Amino acid sequence: MPRRGVQKRGNRSLGNSSGETEEDRIIAMIGYVAGALAAAAATFAGVHTMVPWSQLYGENFNGLQEGLKVLALTYDDGPNDPWTMRLLEVLDQHQAPATFFMLGERVRQRPEIARAVYAAGHAIGNHSLTHPNLIFASDAKLRQELEETSKAIEEATGERPFLFRPPFGGRRLGTFKVVEELKMFPVMWRVTCFDWAAKSHEEILKHARRQIAGGEIVLLHDGGHLRMGEDRSHTVKATGELIREYKDKGYLFTTVPEMMQMRPGVQVPFGSSAR
Repeated sequence: MPRRGVQKRGNRSLGNSSGETEEDRIIAMIGYVAGALAAAAATFAGVHTMVPWSQLYGENFNGLQEGLKVLALTYDDGPNDPWTMRLLEVLDQHQAPATFFMLGERVRQRPEIARAVYAAGHAIGNHSLTHPNLIFASDAKLRQELEETSKAIEEATGERPFLFRPPFGGRRLGTFKVVEELKMFPVMWRVTCFDWAAKSHEEILKHARRQIAGGEIVLLHDGGHLRMGEDRSHTVKATGELIREYKDKGYLFTTVPEMMQMRPGVQVPFGSSAR
């Protein structure tokens, strides 16, 4: 007869007086591990919906090989009065082309600023109509946001954009498929300057210097998605100093389409001109 408190080996007991068998514990442990793995996978997938250089949710262009002395300055959420025009003055002063990802609503408000950006030789991309987080947008909503913005940009400039940047960098599985169906190409970034929250132009420059290694697309803002007239004076001042500093180091500034042509195997999509 087995001793008290210990079941027969056939029951694979670990001596638990509560009656829990070894199989119960193994099953519980497997469930715990599976749950942890599922949580980790969900966390990994969730993080990558917002990581700008991630390719998990579809191919995107975010720059060239690290170390190349080329930078592409990009500005989101315009056109914005008066800061987009002041930014154009700085870019012209330094002979530095840039790329502007515009909101359809802002283009409708100030089409003449969009025309000025285009006339100055800069590239223009689609940044949605109202700046929603596309992680939560249906395909129909996404398509409407992009189509209306492309129409507004084309009416203002005469050229339909082929570049697209998602608001907040947010996307999900299938987002970039819709973008491709609309004959646009996703563009992200590798340098975040956090200019939307900066208290000074120096703060913006510190963020940029810490991340720039060469070959990057740089994220800045000439506007704000909440309202027209968002103060971007720090961004304008930081832009001039950033261009001056990195030109002195031998860097070339390009538009995103020009940069895309510099990477082997990447073509400017859909026959659009590089600006």
